[in-house]
Amino acid sequence: MKKIYAVRGAICSENTQSAIGNAVEELCKKIFSENKIQAKNIVSIQFTVTNDITAMNPAAALRKGNCGIDISQTALFCSSEPPVDGALAHTIRVMVTVYLPKKTTIRHIYLGSAGALRPDFSGG
Repeated sequence: MKKIYAVRGAICSENTQSAIGNAVEELCKKIFSENKIQAKNIVSIQFTVTNDITAMNPAAALRKGNCGIDISQTALFCSSEPPVDGALAHTIRVMVTVYLPKKTTIRHIYLGSAGALRPDFSGG
């Protein structure tokens, strides 16, 4: 029996196409592997970016990169984070909506300086 889960994560990136592509690939690979996610079980993947990430859409970066699984049929979406005073800059956030076995322990992934957003998940 499966249940729907939302797996979250974030990473900070420089505002270049290559940096965004590498960051998205690193973050999604880790989310998929740590949570044993298979493409056939993904409902959708949603990204948000702070307003200083403009060089590339993370959803496009994921399509172009190698995240370890075939996401060619997966619904992807990206939107802007609302501007908030004191918010962490250069941040890409992701939420993967996925079916996993009931009683799965989800591992949210916050990498690098984005670990400050959720030290309880990043070990920071």
